[in-house]
Amino acid sequence: MTRLPRWRPPLGVRAIFRALLPIAERDEVLSELTAEFQRRVVAQGERAARRWAWRQALGSTPPLLRRGWWRGMTGFEPNANRLRPGGPMYESWIMDVRYAVRRLMSRPLYASLAIATLALGAGGTAAVYSVARTILLDPLPIVKEEHVGVLWFNGSWREQEFLRLRPNFPGFQRLAAYRPDDLTLESAGQPLRLIPGIAASSELFDVLGRSAMLGRTFRQGEDLVGAEPVAVLSHSLWEELGSDPNIVGKPLQLGGVARTVAGVMPRGFWFPSPATRVWTAAQMNPEDQSGRYTLVGRIAEGQTMASMDDPLRALTQLLAANFRYPNPQWDKTRNPSIRSAREFFVGDVKPALVATLTAMAVILLIACANVAALMLGQVEARANENGVRAALGATRQRLLQQLLAESLLLGAVAGAIGAMLAVAGFNVLLQALPLGVLADTAQLDWRVFWASVAAALAASVLVATVPGTVVWRGGNLQAMLATTRTSGIGSRGGALESALVVGQMALAVLLAAGAGLLVRSVVNLRSIDPGVDVDGVAVVDTIMPGRMTTEERRLAVEAALAALRALPGVHSVGASQKLPLRRSGWNWGLTVRGRGDLNATVATRFVTHDYFTVMGMSVRRGRTFASSDRTGSERVVIVNEALAAKFFPGEDPIGQVLQLTAKTSERVIGVVSNAAEASLLDGAVPARYLLYPQMPFLFTETSLVVRTTDHQHLAALVQAVRQTIERESRHLAVHQATSLRHIFDLAVGPVGQVVTLVAVLTGLALVLGAVGVYGVISHVVQRRSREYGIRLALGQRPATVVGQVLRRGAALVALGSAIGVAAALVTARALTSMLYGVGTNDPLSMAGAVGVLLVVGMLAALVPARRASLTDPAAVLRQG
Repeated sequence: MTRLPRWRPPLGVRAIFRALLPIAERDEVLSELTAEFQRRVVAQGERAARRWAWRQALGSTPPLLRRGWWRGMTGFEPNANRLRPGGPMYESWIMDVRYAVRRLMSRPLYASLAIATLALGAGGTAAVYSVARTILLDPLPIVKEEHVGVLWFNGSWREQEFLRLRPNFPGFQRLAAYRPDDLTLESAGQPLRLIPGIAASSELFDVLGRSAMLGRTFRQGEDLVGAEPVAVLSHSLWEELGSDPNIVGKPLQLGGVARTVAGVMPRGFWFPSPATRVWTAAQMNPEDQSGRYTLVGRIAEGQTMASMDDPLRALTQLLAANFRYPNPQWDKTRNPSIRSAREFFVGDVKPALVATLTAMAVILLIACANVAALMLGQVEARANENGVRAALGATRQRLLQQLLAESLLLGAVAGAIGAMLAVAGFNVLLQALPLGVLADTAQLDWRVFWASVAAALAASVLVATVPGTVVWRGGNLQAMLATTRTSGIGSRGGALESALVVGQMALAVLLAAGAGLLVRSVVNLRSIDPGVDVDGVAVVDTIMPGRMTTEERRLAVEAALAALRALPGVHSVGASQKLPLRRSGWNWGLTVRGRGDLNATVATRFVTHDYFTVMGMSVRRGRTFASSDRTGSERVVIVNEALAAKFFPGEDPIGQVLQLTAKTSERVIGVVSNAAEASLLDGAVPARYLLYPQMPFLFTETSLVVRTTDHQHLAALVQAVRQTIERESRHLAVHQATSLRHIFDLAVGPVGQVVTLVAVLTGLALVLGAVGVYGVISHVVQRRSREYGIRLALGQRPATVVGQVLRRGAALVALGSAIGVAAALVTARALTSMLYGVGTNDPLSMAGAVGVLLVVGMLAALVPARRASLTDPAAVLRQG
């Protein structure tokens, strides 16, 4: 005998009908549904019966929703539906939502202000969080990234050091070396293109734990001198080349060399930058002593980053046994360390991201407090209505449900608007935040939309707790009716409103104090003299194919400079293979004829004749380069003041002979002013400048600089310079075109970029705080209008009333400011890494924040204060 009772409709089907059917009809309908389901199981099979049940549920949903909606609208509430104590939650909520819609439509100013406030807070928080999540939380394209780290002295390891110790690196499974190696791509019939890339040892992809999508990665031995040149392409470059599935094994002309394509990496993979599009096997020479490499390694099983001290010490012992480091500045046996891959990639931007996310969260809290205060005022205004509703049988639960429905409705609308704001502001944030190359990893997706909606709904629930507490505690009939004669809900409501405003002021002061510290740091950083005139200079970074000879490279650069001189508005042009403010690099040993080994390295620059004129560097002694200083003439060099002071103290450096190599020497002809050759905060470093046309060898990278007499149209000049190079020079590929001012802005650091955004958020916090002060003081004036009318009728001066109201506003702002300053003194330590020349307890920043808040608060309180002073005593007395 078949056991029919075990065949019941699917749980989801039963849940839908239970949620949508009234209680009086629910059991009967479910019983009939179960009986029909069992009949169909016997006749057609369980699978067909399930499909039938789901069709019934989904097909019935729209009419049941319409039925529930209209029953709620008409107020038809039979006792059988248990609506007397609240009824089915579905129908009671519909009525409360419709009631909330009518109330909000009848109060457009309150609704608009509340929605706009929540939308700004929720949308901004969602947008910032989406960026921060991508960079700080999303996994890197590295297998078990917590086991991969970057060694100290990044960018300064020598091929000789790596190859001498390979593969015996204590504490590591594998260790790889890589260096920047942007290449030109030459295609038939196509202009020369620059492809960002790196050259790496064969272990790189094994260290990262990633394999190719097509083909393979590097093999052992392919990274040595004499090996066949091979390259691995990024997925995006492969797509640009036509997505050829048979590209593996074919040659590509990269950097002037025919390189065989070994493989193609999968979509989404990047290292060490999202901009990297090609990886080539480095041709490593055991005798090469130029320090250009970064070492990245996967630690051995059982090791953690925190337990690598002993292996690193063992590694330094191996270095000391195999190499000499006479210059302490480049001694790799001192202070060994390893940074996790995530810290290496996001370490510089993390403080700025966290600061922005925190600021946005503070804005959201201020917005919540603001809307809660607004809703509290609405609850106060509805005291008479709620008293009548309570007299007619409304419970505190139902009154609270109505309040929550109104809050959730505000949150839903604010979430939708906030999502649009988040989507619109996403790209703005990418530009405003100091993300650098990591900006390419941040992608806009639907999670931003839902994050905004979720943030707004969560905020609306938080908002409803404050007025909800008042309704719950004061929800009895006697208490509600007692307050109607004074048009308020008693002192509790006023105290809560005041507490909310104090909280807003405290948060605003906290944010303003942090912004003040950042602003002062940026002012201090921008006041540093970089030693060059950063205004009115366009910069174009270029690269040439590796196959070109030194003479061909020299001619290509000179031809490009000649084309740039012909542009309108150009004052002077020049070139250098390394520009100031772009971190340390191009540091070579210094030898002075007639002296012993100095064991010193100095910044070395290859520059053209007019370089110092373009950069605004003045000649302090001797002369600058002349047109007669060319190929074939006596080789000359210019040094900066720092080099002259360090290596020629008390003597004239003019006429001294320096040696670049054992076979070449240059006579010092001049001394120029110091420039920030490394970074803005490094101060003056010794530097020498060699004349570009006289150099026996030239590298592929060259930066062209153009000074204009028309600073207002610098952006147009930057574009014109780029187009000229792309049009006139078939040997130069443009890497980027920018301005020297932009390079200076980047040198200021992440704080220089994030300070504008934080300042905008601080301004928004001040506006929200002003709205909060205005709202609470307005409610105070409304509650005490009868008192003010009597005072004025008895002869009190209007100015006295204004003073009383302003003093109340000042007290709220002062109390909030005191709490905010105390909080700022505790939390400002988190900004330490972003501050320069200012302490976390800087009194000027704190005083400025409080002063601005006091002014804003007083202006916000002035309007209701004036309204109180204009109260008509006769009208108020007639209401009594």
